[in-house]
Amino acid sequence: MSRSSNSNTLIGWREWVSLPGTSIEWIKAKIDTGARSSSLHAFDIVEFTRDGEEWVRFQVRPWQESREDITEIECPVHDRRDVRSSSGHAQRRVVVLLPLRLAGHDVTAEVTLTNRDEMGFRMLIGRQTLRQGFLVDPSRSFVGGRAPKHTRRRNRGRA
Repeated sequence: MSRSSNSNTLIGWREWVSLPGTSIEWIKAKIDTGARSSSLHAFDIVEFTRDGEEWVRFQVRPWQESREDITEIECPVHDRRDVRSSSGHAQRRVVVLLPLRLAGHDVTAEVTLTNRDEMGFRMLIGRQTLRQGFLVDPSRSFVGGRAPKHTRRRNRGRA
């Protein structure tokens, strides 16, 4: 589901996104042009083999400081990478390909799985995803639209 890089959809420094094919209709993401890959808050990450292929099962908690709506996702392992955080800490992470809806456009994102409990956003959208036709205006937020009010309230009023 990739888009041409000739298309330029304007987005802000933070956006509401969804993960089609999962029960995650809304998750708040920080747009991070300094990050190569996208990253998703995941826990209870378990790797396993299915039909001779490497797969991963993980839990996602879409709301900051809440245990509501925990979702389990299973998908093939795309890669494993050493990722260096902004604090300089290196970590080996599983990489998966996930469908992502950003500002009304469906793309495929390379997503690393890591515990982001201490971070302000459950998801980061990195350059590899942004290259699929997005321009970032760092002075704006939620250009692609907002989640419904009841959803924003569930995210602890942080939207």
